[in-house]
Amino acid sequence: MTELDAEDSKLVVLARGAMGRTGGASGAAIRDTDGRTYAAGEVSLAALRLTALQAAVAAAISSGAEGFEAAVVVGGRFSDSGVSAVREVSAETRIVFTDRDGGAVFDIVDDAEVHGG
Repeated sequence: MTELDAEDSKLVVLARGAMGRTGGASGAAIRDTDGRTYAAGEVSLAALRLTALQAAVAAAISSGAEGFEAAVVVGGRFSDSGVSAVREVSAETRIVFTDRDGGAVFDIVDDAEVHGG
């Protein structure tokens, strides 16, 4: 199993907390280039639907974030539309996908994979 560093482990805790507060199937947290963190759960309104990662990106951008260092998605899918939003802001952002408990890391998408390396 892949071990996460302390900063990414904090994102797991924040993402799990957001998932718990919203009662959704997934949660996400993102760290911007200034070290600030943003966490969100899924948004499922009749007028608005966002994945947890999309919601975290929206929270970060609306707060003035100009770039991202890392993101964690707990209980989400690799096909999450939020990945494109993260890449639009910072192509090199490390995105970690874990199970709902945050203990098993399924995948880490980083700059090398984005640029074919």
